[in-house]
Amino acid sequence: MPSSIPNSYWVLPGRLLAGPCPGTDEHLAALAAAGVTCILNLQFPDEVNHAGEPFRDYTVPYQARMDGRDALFLRFPVPDYSIPTRAGMTAILNALDAALAEGRTVYVHCWGGKGRTGSVVGCWLARHGLAQGPAALEKVRTLRSGLQGNSPESPVQFDLVRSWQAGE
Repeated sequence: MPSSIPNSYWVLPGRLLAGPCPGTDEHLAALAAAGVTCILNLQFPDEVNHAGEPFRDYTVPYQARMDGRDALFLRFPVPDYSIPTRAGMTAILNALDAALAEGRTVYVHCWGGKGRTGSVVGCWLARHGLAQGPAALEKVRTLRSGLQGNSPESPVQFDLVRSWQAGE
């Protein structure tokens, strides 16, 4: 379900949000207003955009917007258009579930919010029995309704989501 946050969508309304790297002050303000207290980043610390420019470190400016609330920043780097190992995806999903269990509202992102992010969302849906196999891919597409681009983006990402099992 698309959100008021640019190019983002709610997987679980009010609890789990997914989208692109929050590179602008407006994006950070929107995440803070949505109550996001955990940001799960799938990018490498030294990742650069098409112009070769590094992505902004948003952790300090975001924490400053939290009005005394504690923000949790998690990083699980995955190469663009690629996937983590199965153990790596399990670690990502475990961290995501732990943050949700703590009552946090989580924002999952990669660069554009499609490939790596969609892979995590699809595997999370499968893990919790909300959609599996091709239905998990379709559920991600439905959640992203109205947003541009395919999610996930690459064949290996599609294969990982299709193969993820409930409880895994």
